[in-house]
Amino acid sequence: MSDRPNTPILDRVTLPSDLKSLSDRDLRQLADELRAETISAVSVTGGHLGAGLGVVELTVALHAVFDAPRDKIIWDVGHQCYPHKILTGRRDRIRTLRTEGGLSGFTKRSESPYDPFGAAHSSTSISAALGFTMAADLGGDPGDAVAVIGDGAMSAGMAFEALNNAGHLKKRLFVILNDNEMSIAPPVGALSSYLSRLYAEAPFQELKTAARSVVSLLPEPLQEGARRAKEMLKGMTVGGTLFEELGFSYVGPIDGHDLDQLLPVLRTAHDRATGPMLIHVITKKGKGYPPAEAARDKGHATAKFDLATGVQAKASSNAPSYTKVFAQSLIAEAERDDRIVAVTAAMPDGTGLDHFAARFPRRSFDVGIAEQHAVTFSAGLAAGGMKPFCAIYSTFLQRGYDQVVHDVAIQRLPVRFAIDRAGLVGADGATHAGAFDVAFLANLPGFTVMAAADEAELVHMVATAAAHDAGPIAFRYPRGEGMGVDMPARGIALKIGKGRTLREGARVAILSFGTRLGEVMKAAESLSQRGLAPTVADARFAKPLDRDLILQLAAHHQALITVEEGAIGGFGSHVAQLLADEGVFDRGLKYRSMVLPDIFIDQASPAAMYRVAGMDAARIEAKVLETLGVAVVGRRA
Repeated sequence: MSDRPNTPILDRVTLPSDLKSLSDRDLRQLADELRAETISAVSVTGGHLGAGLGVVELTVALHAVFDAPRDKIIWDVGHQCYPHKILTGRRDRIRTLRTEGGLSGFTKRSESPYDPFGAAHSSTSISAALGFTMAADLGGDPGDAVAVIGDGAMSAGMAFEALNNAGHLKKRLFVILNDNEMSIAPPVGALSSYLSRLYAEAPFQELKTAARSVVSLLPEPLQEGARRAKEMLKGMTVGGTLFEELGFSYVGPIDGHDLDQLLPVLRTAHDRATGPMLIHVITKKGKGYPPAEAARDKGHATAKFDLATGVQAKASSNAPSYTKVFAQSLIAEAERDDRIVAVTAAMPDGTGLDHFAARFPRRSFDVGIAEQHAVTFSAGLAAGGMKPFCAIYSTFLQRGYDQVVHDVAIQRLPVRFAIDRAGLVGADGATHAGAFDVAFLANLPGFTVMAAADEAELVHMVATAAAHDAGPIAFRYPRGEGMGVDMPARGIALKIGKGRTLREGARVAILSFGTRLGEVMKAAESLSQRGLAPTVADARFAKPLDRDLILQLAAHHQALITVEEGAIGGFGSHVAQLLADEGVFDRGLKYRSMVLPDIFIDQASPAAMYRVAGMDAARIEAKVLETLGVAVVGRRA
């Protein structure tokens, strides 16, 4: 027992090693203080609140029992890592979460030795932990590996691939299944139902009582008494047979908010386990903060909020979000065409498909955290005569790329890809940047790739995709609010592969692809004040290119500059290929392509990130002047 009961214990914890000297009673107080500190910090910064609150006791228990950073604690996705960061020497910076120059909202190797593996996409933790385990076995870094994975993340095939491999290798490895019955959206599928039955068959209080009475004997294969205790727990529920068939010793379920259960089980497992072990803990997302507990998403991702009420700060804007515009446009198209269906991978709220599902429940499918399945499922829907819109963030579509190639593109199936969060996304940083989709889609034969310049264009692109049956088609749009332009009453299908000229000028043409068009127009206005009026065009399509428009711009201007919110290899590279093939460079055209730089850009506001990328209005203006060899041009009178 602490001799300073009134002193905040968290103030005496700098690193996880400080937990080793604390009593179990102190650890319980520490958990309460850690929860309060997490809530306070996120109220200032915004971020992923609910997941962290659900693992406060588990975080304390893991750091009290294991020896990080020698032992590798790997948090799947990383949504729940804020309490971990507070306990691992970063409390003094916790209120810089997700801000420029501050702490990442996810685990990050370059940030701390206590983050052994970076994560921001789900279902990678078991694979990484097994890699650490085998590295230690082969003479690499020593120590145990612990993967903490949620029930939602367990729906991904990668998690089962790792479990199967770990069971085969039979090495000492710990997997903590954090079962909170709630990923970002309510988890779907047979696995979620299976996990629910593990404790739904008997009152949870009975399980808690049973676990306390036998906890000193857990887990198997430690001794005969442990085997009987485990069988008793399994007999009260459906049990851990699924995981045992994969080669894991199974313990649970246990109450993930009860340190009287967590600590003895983890200590016994740590001291005695010889092979792979799965410990199944039941937690509550948003635990301990009533506004989060009452929220439909359990406080998954919040803006800054009032600590007393939980009311979130709202951005002031009259422009709708691109996500909302997409959802409304898709609903409007689906009203006219009953073959339109929508597919998402555990992100109905984030993609706006929750609204579509409310209107068309039988035509909406949330497949869980399974992007590969989402893509091929959509391909099957298309082959079966439907018009699937597969709505996935750019950063998550990367996870289903083989399926995009093999199951969609090669078969020329008309799957419509709605790619949200295109470009740089702000506080989530490099892991969530939509930088690569244009490059990896536009190089596929038969693919049509569009980018909306504003929310009105997005409405037309949804209509274009709905009308397009000649193969796969994708349209991309950013996170956040639109430009505030006048909205059309109805979407009109665009002519495939045709752009538009917005401003006629001379000497230099700027060809924009996507929502950088707003910055291009600002740069054009500033250049006009210098006496240089550029032509401005909106490409609309990266594939097929508007060949006539591009060659016309090249023929009538000294210079052509393309601007896009993507990595090299995308729109500008395709334009360069066309110009080279047509011999345009031989005639003296000066061509430049403005793309995202060859770096991963850390979190900041989107505006700040685009300044780092050199793609704001000022840098576009500077690129025009540099290309033309103009240092200063006098302003018009």
